[in-house]
Amino acid sequence: MSDSLNAPEAPRPAVPGRTVADGELASHAPVPVPGESIRHTRAKGEPRFPDGPQADPAGSHFERRIRSFQPRRSRVTAGQADALQRLWPKWGLDIDGQCVVDLGELFGNDNPVVLEIGFGMGEATAQMAAGDPGTNILAVDVHTPGQGNLLNLADQNGLGNIRVANGDAIILLREMLGPDSLDGLRVYFPDPWPKKRHHKRRLIQPEFLDLAATRLRPGALVHCATDWEPYAEQMLDVLTAHPDFENTRPDGGFAPRPEFRPLTRFEGQGLDKGHVVNDLLFRRVQR
Repeated sequence: MSDSLNAPEAPRPAVPGRTVADGELASHAPVPVPGESIRHTRAKGEPRFPDGPQADPAGSHFERRIRSFQPRRSRVTAGQADALQRLWPKWGLDIDGQCVVDLGELFGNDNPVVLEIGFGMGEATAQMAAGDPGTNILAVDVHTPGQGNLLNLADQNGLGNIRVANGDAIILLREMLGPDSLDGLRVYFPDPWPKKRHHKRRLIQPEFLDLAATRLRPGALVHCATDWEPYAEQMLDVLTAHPDFENTRPDGGFAPRPEFRPLTRFEGQGLDKGHVVNDLLFRRVQR
């Protein structure tokens, strides 16, 4: 998994009037200033965040296949880096595929767990967690700034029902979650891969639903949303055709945005461009 800080760079000048305590940061590294991007020289092989998410948690343990996601390169602010260092050991999960996760142990309770795949910068995830504290959210993404931002939001707002997972959601579902372990699945604004030759990269495919169905309890809600209408139509067709899911809409169509899903920043940008946003609400059926 690539990131924007792989190439060594000259260290940033230290901030006047600030010192570095022993063990707080690497020697000669500047103290992070909230809001600033963090960039400093790392020795070859040195982890980006020693106590934070791994660069490639699954490594070469699993087969090479077409990915539905593409890691984005962007800078990590000092606040995000601090959250990753402080909170990853407590609230983070690297998707290495090496063990089955005990969700009750992970969250410290037996509340229902919803899996969210792709959370961007995490604002909507934090709002949903605050609005429903009795539901745990396992939020998966590969975007390091977003991981740090969501951890920061959870910390600042006392949201103990959020855990942040780093890596491939397919490996998480297939290797690390047990049967019937999830009470919901949320996929909001996934990459639409608009070019026809890239449609095979779209996440919502029959094979993905086959896997997801084994991890969702009967009655679990699958909630998708997209502002790309051709992808929305494909989602509707694929979900409707799958025997393990049924549309919660009597007319078999799209659903209005439910109150529990906040208007996201990404969604607002799409609406400003005249995009139509479609929600799909399907339920896992008993077979």
